[in-house]
Amino acid sequence: MRFIDEAVVTVKAGDGGNGIASFRREKYVPRGGPDGGDGGSGGDVYVIADDNTNTLVDYRYTRRYDAKRGENGQSKNCSGKGSEDIYLPVPVGTTVVDTETDEVLGDLVEIGQTLLVAKGGDGGLGNTHFKSSTNQAPRKATSGFEGELKVLKFELKVVADVGLVGLPNAGKSTFIRQVSAAKPKVADYPFTTLVPNLGVVDIGRHRSFVMADIPGLIEGASEGAGLGIRFLKHVARTRRLLHLVDVKPVDGSDPVENARVILNELERFSPELANLPQILVLNKIDQVAEEDLNELCTHIVAELGWTGMVFRTSTLTGEGVDAIKYHLMNDIEREREREIEDPIFAEAQKERFARLEEEVRLNTEAQREAYRAARRAAREGIDNSDDRLDDDEDGVEVVYVP
Repeated sequence: MRFIDEAVVTVKAGDGGNGIASFRREKYVPRGGPDGGDGGSGGDVYVIADDNTNTLVDYRYTRRYDAKRGENGQSKNCSGKGSEDIYLPVPVGTTVVDTETDEVLGDLVEIGQTLLVAKGGDGGLGNTHFKSSTNQAPRKATSGFEGELKVLKFELKVVADVGLVGLPNAGKSTFIRQVSAAKPKVADYPFTTLVPNLGVVDIGRHRSFVMADIPGLIEGASEGAGLGIRFLKHVARTRRLLHLVDVKPVDGSDPVENARVILNELERFSPELANLPQILVLNKIDQVAEEDLNELCTHIVAELGWTGMVFRTSTLTGEGVDAIKYHLMNDIEREREREIEDPIFAEAQKERFARLEEEVRLNTEAQREAYRAARRAAREGIDNSDDRLDDDEDGVEVVYVP
């Protein structure tokens, strides 16, 4: 199954059926008066969050969805039959945007949540409605109203409590394999992970949270370099960011500078996103001699000026992983309970995530357009005939393990 996180579709609600002009004609009732029925209503178009759908790939192949029109009215004051509504299933975490007005129509974050995106037209009136004492034989009937036509953009962001960020080969995929049933590809080269991977971290006794492994960011990701422009938006719904840093990179790079690259990219992409609570994880400690480990880790924390939580782990051996799991679970549970008990805090949280969603959406679109324009200009300088844009990563596969 291909992982597609954006799609543009056209939806057309059904037109209303026409009313008719009809007159009652029965034996011994030659002039029975008007009896034209109304037309039926056209079908509405809804979008529904479906937990059995994990990607928007279907909407890359079928791009238009039309509801049926209502039936016309009939004689004997019989109204036409209304058309059935149609429902478009999308993954939980999908935002629906009207491309004409750039208005966010809704954000589907709960299973079964529905959103009306196109209203069907009302049926026309039969001539029965126009009779009066001075017009006992009206021949007027009205046509049905047209249903709404909209071009919509579906934007999927994974729904997770914790997002894993870090440079390629920082150990994110190995970490999520350690703490959940997710089995993303792991190898000793950069960009092994090409799509976000979700895993449910089960602590036991009905305690769990969802973790997302976001493909490796690199310097310039906020401006479109690497995979960042496509997947940075997927950390927008998380409560916590887990920042993994390789303390002993195989390329000999400085772990402090590597950590700063990620922090800078988050800040440039979205200041609201950079303000999410972060936990620093100094990973791959098994690659450092025991007598040098404490000094190295202290140096990294001091150089970064880090004042938040810090953990030391080896995702290869599992050392230190459980401590992070329980810390995250306790932290998330406290936040969830406070949201239930404190309406003011819950409202503040809701507003914060709304700001984050809007900021990430606008920044993603603006930076994507700037990146495309830069690539187009670069290609035109080399070959004016080549105007293809490689902004779609079709063909990659999604891994989603509940």
